[in-house]
Amino acid sequence: MMLKVVSSILGLALASGALLAQSNTPTPRKAPELSFVIPGQGEKLLSQYRGKVVALEFILTTCPHCQAASKTMTKFQEEYGPRGFQALDLAINALDEGRTPDQASQMVETFARNFQVGFPVGYIGRDPMMAFMGFSIMDRMVVPQLVLIDRNGLIHYQTPANDSADWTKLMNDGSIRQHIEELLPLPAGSHHK
Repeated sequence: MMLKVVSSILGLALASGALLAQSNTPTPRKAPELSFVIPGQGEKLLSQYRGKVVALEFILTTCPHCQAASKTMTKFQEEYGPRGFQALDLAINALDEGRTPDQASQMVETFARNFQVGFPVGYIGRDPMMAFMGFSIMDRMVVPQLVLIDRNGLIHYQTPANDSADWTKLMNDGSIRQHIEELLPLPAGSHHK
């Protein structure tokens, strides 16, 4: 009996460790396909933005840090948009509490209007976001989460799940600007690490 308990505990520990190890996803790597909804435009695929440098932020509409990040990203969209940059915000709380797609659309439209977001804001469920980011259900996640994707659909930079020095460094306006400027000159079809 004791051997079964110990072996069950060991199995759980190993499984948890494997899941946690998966949350440290390498970059650059091919961005998995992602489906999301942009109100007024319907369902979109991330691959539709291939050819652009994409800053994809996963947000909560009620999060002050997300609201500030969206304002910053609006400035980057204005500055870099003409050079092939596209910011996208995807709210991961819009479908919470049994909201319908219409209610979710209203929620993100209100967010975009209230915070004067100058780029598309859509919504997605939490589970697809976690899978896209390579996060485990064991990860304690903070928001916003940011992914920077090159013109070829490769993820070059992404925030870690938890609030750490790496997360803070990547979410710094200067770091985001630097990474955008590194990715913009790369043409579609180039392979850059």
